[in-house]
Amino acid sequence: MRKDASLYSIDGSSLSQPSPEESLTDRLNRVLEVLRAEFPQAVDVGLEFDGKLHAHIDVRGGEEVCGVESKLPNLGDGMFTQVAHGATPHHPFFHRISAIVVD
Repeated sequence: MRKDASLYSIDGSSLSQPSPEESLTDRLNRVLEVLRAEFPQAVDVGLEFDGKLHAHIDVRGGEEVCGVESKLPNLGDGMFTQVAHGATPHHPFFHRISAIVVD
């Protein structure tokens, strides 16, 4: 078997080089950048995966909830769906707005 930096399959034939497609980490960072840029007043912005990718934006004031809820569906060409709000776990004075991320 050849010993160089190229990738080879089990039968020794050369494999094609990986496509220059954006990595998963880059895509997730892009989602976070969009959210942080749009909601700089947020206490925390995070992502969670449980079979679906959820974006969470935590804010201090209840008056900020409607603004975040109204902006989310229009960001990133509609990448945020099923927007909802509720309490922030372990932070009783914060408000969490969540959405499912589709890309």
